[in-house]
Amino acid sequence: MGEMDDSRKAAKKAARSVLGIDIGGTGTKGGIVDLKKGKLVGDRVRLDTPKPSTPEAVAEVVAALVEELSARPEGPPPHAPVGVTFPAIIRHGVALSAANVDPSWIGTDVDRLLSERLGREVQVINDADAAGLAEARFGVGAGRGGTVLVITLGTGIGSAFIFDGQLVPNVELGHLELDGFDAETKASATARERDGLDWDEYAVRLQRYFSHVEFLFSPELFIVGGGISKRSEDFLPKLKLATEIVPAELKNNAGIVGAALQAAHHFNYRK
Repeated sequence: MGEMDDSRKAAKKAARSVLGIDIGGTGTKGGIVDLKKGKLVGDRVRLDTPKPSTPEAVAEVVAALVEELSARPEGPPPHAPVGVTFPAIIRHGVALSAANVDPSWIGTDVDRLLSERLGREVQVINDADAAGLAEARFGVGAGRGGTVLVITLGTGIGSAFIFDGQLVPNVELGHLELDGFDAETKASATARERDGLDWDEYAVRLQRYFSHVEFLFSPELFIVGGGISKRSEDFLPKLKLATEIVPAELKNNAGIVGAALQAAHHFNYRK
């Protein structure tokens, strides 16, 4: 009787879950996402992103992750779609750029490539958009109306624009021109390390950046992500803004969760 109850619980969880895959320049991660809670079911898995990271090679890694996750008892049913993040501008499933992956991705129909390889429906989304969507739905931005801007400080500056809970895709706010420079070349986490800035000096650059973005969009909330957000107490309190600004909550799982959410929404997959 206990085993039957366990199997029923697993089946119930599986019916409301979707796989999320997060493709990065060095590693590709995947997990089973509970669409109701916005959390991972079980442990995530990770494989190295191949070198060179050509479309065919990366598709094989994605297939391996999907196979492993689908084999779990709590895995979603075979007809469930798969959500995938990709570090590029994505329009109608086609990569229009290639950040930290092989240039041969440019012009590739990523949706079609992965759908054919996996034999199931796939929805591809920009990686920063996915993380922002997850943070706005299930993280610190949950329940907030109006414009919520999720800004990730890392190698560059990623951004996601959420309005009333809906994603406005491919908003590249890291590439705003400020003082004659691409903003991310001066205000990213990498720029801080490169230029040897202490937190006070870095806060000056962030102040310039966030003040400019605030003037342009008048958001209700800024959410700051990226690895450096773990040190948010060292720089966020130094910023003087009219807009509330807070660190992200979902951390490294945000891309996986956001990818799954986008796929479920796009294919009207009912949990």
